[in-house]
Amino acid sequence: MKFGNFHAIHFLWLFAALVMFYVWSFKRRRADMEKFADKELLNEIAYSLDGKRQRMKAMLLLASALIIILTLMRPQWGFEWREVTKSGIDILIALDTSNSMLAEDVKPNRLERSKLAVRDLVKKLHGDRIGLIAFSGSAFLQCPLTVDYDGFILSLNDLDVNTIPKGGTSISSAIKVSLDSYKGGNTKYKALVIITDGEDHEGKALEWAEKSKERGIKVFTIGIGTKEGEIIPVSDESGNRMYLKDRSGNVVKTRLDEATLQKIALTTGGSYVKSTGAEFGLDLIYEKKLSKMEKREIESKMVKNYYERYQIPLAVALLLLCIEPFVRERRRK
Repeated sequence: MKFGNFHAIHFLWLFAALVMFYVWSFKRRRADMEKFADKELLNEIAYSLDGKRQRMKAMLLLASALIIILTLMRPQWGFEWREVTKSGIDILIALDTSNSMLAEDVKPNRLERSKLAVRDLVKKLHGDRIGLIAFSGSAFLQCPLTVDYDGFILSLNDLDVNTIPKGGTSISSAIKVSLDSYKGGNTKYKALVIITDGEDHEGKALEWAEKSKERGIKVFTIGIGTKEGEIIPVSDESGNRMYLKDRSGNVVKTRLDEATLQKIALTTGGSYVKSTGAEFGLDLIYEKKLSKMEKREIESKMVKNYYERYQIPLAVALLLLCIEPFVRERRRK
């Protein structure tokens, strides 16, 4: 026999408390009666009360409570073999880690808000493999495709604007790394999600989008930021807050380049979503697009499917609760 919800055993602490309450209540009742009259007179005065019957009613309630706890633990015995097939798609997340992602037009900043959205996405995955690409002036595979979601989150948490020393934003590098990661296998189960402000400094993103299309890999893009632009807060060597400036000493403003991101998505058959404060967009892409993509079979294995037997203790507990009201506390005349 095994239990489907063994954690319910902790309810035994409540059962122990209930037992102690009954013991205390019986002792308290006896003490109160002894205050009312001498012990010698109690049996005559309270003759109609049957102490054994009172204890029997308490035992029925306690037994039903104990059996209900057993029911909550979901006892199981007997099983049949069942084939279980896991299926899913491969999702690569390319996250921009350039300095422009420090802009605070999205709170707390673009990068941290993006990481939070990716964490929320991982909670929805069941069998899908997910990988992480970090990119700024260049790109590299931060976490290979995996179903170890905890390991993926650790890699995600390690990302910051210092992950890649080369400055700038190269969306083309992110797409190139994704194509290298997707070499071999059927590409119809594979997708790339790029999260960036869209400022492609190399200008070759569309060329690599065409190559992605040739490989049959759809690219979904999420634009984070505003068209109006936002200044980029940074810290100097002393930790003082300042704003990023160009070589001429002018404060740099980072602006969302929606046109490039839209063209990339359109070229590959993906879709583009503009991130807002209320809706980041990653959940929308997963629910509307990624979750509806054809899934490949990851593994198939035989597992034991145990039969639920909680109905038996539940029936016994209900029977005891039905009997309890018919047990009289008073003796018949």
